Amino acid sequence: MALPRFLVQVMVVGSQIVGRAFAQALRQEFRTGTAARQRASETGQKAAGTKSAAANSLSGMSLQEAKQILNVELLDHQQINEKFEHLFKVNDRAQGGSFYLQSKVYRAKERLDMELKTDASNDHHDS
Repeated sequence: MALPRFLVQVMVVGSQIVGRAFAQALRQEFRTGTAARQRASETGQKAAGTKSAAANSLSGMSLQEAKQILNVELLDHQQINEKFEHLFKVNDRAQGGSFYLQSKVYRAKERLDMELKTDASNDHHDS
């Protein structure tokens, strides 16, 4: 008789722990989002900040991280492609490379391409 009661107690305590962790994660996400919006509005680039945050969220990395991974300073399409091709080939599993690093390189290029597309779109609207 004690075993079912014990199992129910374990399930209740486990649910409470998961619920608290979920609530804490939501609060942290809310604080992070609020801080990002405040920073964007302080710099006067709220729309650009929102687009950048959306791109960060979609790609899973920030613009700065993507630049560091591909070792580029400026958003130059040709330089990004050259660095990407080199790093992607070097990290090919067939060459003894790392799939994880290769995927990070791919995501970095994807993130920089999003930024280039956003910049081109902003330039088009400014004209």
